[in-house]
Formats: sequence, C-alpha cells, structure tokens
Amino acid sequence: MKINFAKLNHALIPTTKDGRDRFRQSLLGKLMRPLGALYTALSEEGRFLAALSLLAGGLGLDVQSTQAHLVWCWLTAVLLGSLLVHRRYRIDAVRVEVLAAPRVALGEALTFTVMLRNAGPEDAHAVRMVGPFLPWDGRWLGPPPRVPRVPAGGSTRLELRARFVERGMHHLDPFEVAALVPLGLAQGPVVASSGVRFLVVPRIARVTRLALPMGQRHQPGGVSLASKTGESMDLLGVRPYRAGDPVRQLHARSWARLGVPVVREYQEEYFSRVGVVVDPAGADPERLEAMLSLAAGVVAFLSRGEALIDLLVVGEEVHDMTLGRHLGFLEQALDLLACVPAGAGAKPVALAVLLGRLEPHLSRLSCMVFITATPGGGALAARIRSAGVGCKTLVVGSEGSGAPEDITVAPHAVAQEALLL
Repeated sequence: MKINFAKLNHALIPTTKDGRDRFRQSLLGKLMRPLGALYTALSEEGRFLAALSLLAGGLGLDVQSTQAHLVWCWLTAVLLGSLLVHRRYRIDAVRVEVLAAPRVALGEALTFTVMLRNAGPEDAHAVRMVGPFLPWDGRWLGPPPRVPRVPAGGSTRLELRARFVERGMHHLDPFEVAALVPLGLAQGPVVASSGVRFLVVPRIARVTRLALPMGQRHQPGGVSLASKTGESMDLLGVRPYRAGDPVRQLHARSWARLGVPVVREYQEEYFSRVGVVVDPAGADPERLEAMLSLAAGVVAFLSRGEALIDLLVVGEEVHDMTLGRHLGFLEQALDLLACVPAGAGAKPVALAVLLGRLEPHLSRLSCMVFITATPGGGALAARIRSAGVGCKTLVVGSEGSGAPEDITVAPHAVAQEALLL
C-alpha cells in the first residue's frame, strides 16, 4: 500500500475552511491565539532569529563556562524591540483583493492575482505579502512577492502561483499583507483579503479521434441540426407524386426514367445523442484519475463535433445534461467529474443496478461510451446494443486486459499521448 506522506503530515489539520474556522473558535484554538499572534507579528527573518535565540538560550544555561547567554540576550532584545513597535506600522488604508480562475486542471499551475489598493493619503512602504497555508495537495511555486511601495491613491498588482494535485473544491484562507518594521524582523498588523474558492478538475485527455458505433441516426424528438440553413434536410429518397406535393420537389430525372411524376422526400437531420458512462469499480487512485481524464477528453471531443452529450454517469450517479453544439458548456461535465470521490473505485456498482439506472435514458440515445477499469463489461454492452444503441467500450488498464472488441488505454497514455479511439 502506497503511503501519502504529504497527506499524513496534514492529518491534524482540517481539510475544509469551515473545519478550520470551527477549530479557531474552539477552546484549543482560542488558547493558541497568543502563539498565533506572535507568529504572525514576526517576519520570516524574525522567526529564524527567534529559533536561533532559543538555541543560544539553551547553550547559555551554564553561564560560568560559556558566554552564549550574551548572544541570547542580544537576540532577544532586538526581537522584543521590534515587537514593541510593530503596531505602529499599520496599513489600514490598504485593501486586498484576490482574483483566481474558478477552475484549474489537476497538476497545472493556478495563478492568483492580488490587487493592493491604497486609499490613504500616505504611501505604504516595505509591504510583505503572505499566501494562506495550503492544504496537503497544494504547493506554492516560488517565494511570496515583496512590494517596496504602494503609492497613495494607487494600486499594485502581484501574482502568486500554486499547484494542486487533488480534485475537488478548494477554499483557501485569506491572503495577508503587512508592512515591515525597521530591521525587517517584525511586521505590522496584517490586512487580509476574503477567502478564495476554486475547483480542481480532471485533466482533459487529448482525444483526437473517436469512432462511434451509431444505433439510430435520427432521434425522435431530438434537437434539429443547428448548422442547416433554410430547408436543407437529409434526402430520405423519392416517392410517387401525391396531390398537394410542392411542385419544386419534383425529381425530373426519376420522372423521365419511370414515366410517372416523382418527388423528393426529406427527413430532418438531428444531432447524434451520446451518453458517457464511467464505471470506477476496481480502479486504484491512479487508474481512477486516468478514467476521469479520459471521460473529460471524450466529452470535450464530442462537444466540438455534431453530437450532443445527453447523459453522464459516474458509478451510481446519473446526471442529465445537454452539452455540445453551443448547448451547455464543457465546464458542466468537468465540475461533475471533479467531485467524484477519490475512493469511488472501492465501491463497485452491481450490473443490475447500473442497467436499471440507464434503462429510462436508452430510448433517446444513439450511442454510449462505456469507460471501465476492469474487463467484463460485455453484458452491459450487449444490453445497450439490444436497445438499438451503439456501445463503445474503453478499458483503462494494461495492454490486452480487455475483450477483443474493446479498446484498451494505458493509464500513463491518457496523460501523455494523443488518443485515437
């Protein structure tokens, strides 16, 4: 079993902002506030000097054999002097606003744009910015920026970048700025922004081709193809003329060949309606991420074509949607895939249960894309085909793990290669 040490290091830290806020209001959180205030009042350099002061104090306990206690006295005096005056360096006129994209792909860098606006009559000097403490899956890319000056009545724009490696909703604590005290060992009272929310969604696999085995091409009650103009429809064939038929629909060549009036007969063309089913049963975390990434790639590919994605099923969750051809947005599917629990692979769904959930939707679909981690989806595919719906099975696993008619995709290939399916 692979141990996630990064997550283990955060075992005692609440994972959600609501949980962290509850801890701050708890008895233990209130008892720790003085320590937190002291930690916040010191700059990074001041915290390093405080640790060095503690070391010097430990070495200087024996005052008769060493002079290390003098070093402790000097360091402590400098730190205390900085802390005594740190409240005079307030920047209450500075406002902090943080902007970030509402979504970011798993493992990609997310940029936080921080706007510092100084509404006061004086410049704010030596401003230090600190990003919030990140959850276990987050990591800052680079040191926090330092601002020499925020002009009076003006603004300054900063950027911080971070990377996150777990899907789902993230709600970060506020970003904080403060002015440094001379010597740079302490900082004034902090000014905080509001919290920041964003969603980490699966990577979108590069699906460059997807051949779909269609069932019925024309769907009763479907959505007409938006690209047609005027009365252009699919030519269904020709038939003998009947009273009342438009004269312009007469087909001269067929009339000449058969010797009787013949007219063209049309049928309105409709979108192909596709469902995407993800069965995470038996998938380890790495394979589950590959499956969700593949599902995102399939939905993105289909949404760029003439098809409509009408259904997205992940495990037991069935989501009705209409996506593709300027109807709906790809983000709808990404948001749903982002919220799939990491342990979904440990909860298998019985075939009968899955079929029962799909049954009401099969009549309006022309094709189903079935993404699974384990072979054995033949019974489901056969049942789908018996309802007149085409079915394409994609098995995320090692080469040869699926049935001959299935397409097998290696987990590492989902993230690294262009996929021809």
